[in-house]
Amino acid sequence: MPALCRDCLTQFDTAPARCPRCGRTRILAHPELFDLPIAHIDCDSFYASVEKRDDPTLASKPLIVGGGKRGVVTTCCYIARISGVRSAMPMYQAMKLCPDAVVIPPRLPYYAEVSRQIRAKMEALTPLIEPLSLDEAFLDLGGTARLHHAPPAVLMARLAREIEQEIGVTASVGLSHNKFLAKIASDLDKPRGFSVIGRGDTDDFLRDKPVSILWGVGAATRASLGRAGLRTLADIRRAGQDEMMRRFGASGLRLWQLAHGTDQRRVIPNEPMKSVSNETTFDTDISDRAVLMAHLWHMAEKTATRMKAKGLAGRTVTLKLRRKDFSALTRQTRLDEPSQLADTLFRTGEALFERLNEDGPYRLIGIGFSDLSLADGHDPTGDLLDPHAAQRASAERAVDKIRAKFGDTAIRSGRGFDVSGKHRR
Repeated sequence: MPALCRDCLTQFDTAPARCPRCGRTRILAHPELFDLPIAHIDCDSFYASVEKRDDPTLASKPLIVGGGKRGVVTTCCYIARISGVRSAMPMYQAMKLCPDAVVIPPRLPYYAEVSRQIRAKMEALTPLIEPLSLDEAFLDLGGTARLHHAPPAVLMARLAREIEQEIGVTASVGLSHNKFLAKIASDLDKPRGFSVIGRGDTDDFLRDKPVSILWGVGAATRASLGRAGLRTLADIRRAGQDEMMRRFGASGLRLWQLAHGTDQRRVIPNEPMKSVSNETTFDTDISDRAVLMAHLWHMAEKTATRMKAKGLAGRTVTLKLRRKDFSALTRQTRLDEPSQLADTLFRTGEALFERLNEDGPYRLIGIGFSDLSLADGHDPTGDLLDPHAAQRASAERAVDKIRAKFGDTAIRSGRGFDVSGKHRR
């Protein structure tokens, strides 16, 4: 059986218990090891790993990257996970589970820079890279063996080793014949894992897995499938393609295909950004409309700044709120023409809020653009319904120029102040 030492990259025809070259035991063996082209790489607790790398005194301590008593866990290290802490968990709950945890606010621009260093190493292997976030990506390594004089499995083992040795964070790798299975494989042996799912063992591997393993199956879909008696992939297979399509339409066909390990999606490099948004979690629940709108304006400005920096305009506006019981509330509307302006985003979000007929209180508010396209430089010209639109657009562009020259705090809008006159940062 083909095998590989993940530490010294020695290849074997038959897997030894211990590598005779380096003496290590991290031997990877699989009948299709050197034939599978699709990889998924996922850095282990990326934000927390970067923080521990920069501060070695944190190495043996439980670490949570997140914000405030009212915020949520952005990520946490594996020591904190032993106590039950998980990403997206409310901070108050995480601190009850792990009261000794060190809490650090996220440094997203810094993590993005580390991510760029990792991305550069990926680009040295293949141009077919599809990033999913700062810390994970798909790679299609089909046809690269001749160029690099090594099969994809060796290239990925070398990449994970370089990321750990040169950048200082660890990563786990999944290798398979399609994206769906490669992503599953990367989660099987974290941290510092490398797992393989071949064509020959796909059916046996998937057969009794729960439906939650399928891509896109969240709590609502899982409940819907459960009501239909579909709790495992074996249940979906028994139901058959026609029955799944009858019950669930196109989604049923996709679930049936994934339950059989079929995924025709290609690795698409530089997939266009789908949305730009910002949200904030309050220190205390808020019902006051004026305060909520002050926060909404601040989020609209941050979103618009990102849109302008990327030269994008959005056709759809989405308002997001989270109630005190953590349930989410979203409303969406389509604009007459694409925009990147904070004024347009805020006014549209404000109108969506007014139609909620719900007083709150809320613990989070957010706003964003989607249905994105390249901005054409066209701003509203004003009409009978909104004759001052062009004037507000010109004022916003003027503010942008002042901030570009003198800094973001050089000028602020009155909308960013609550009823007490205190600016909401």
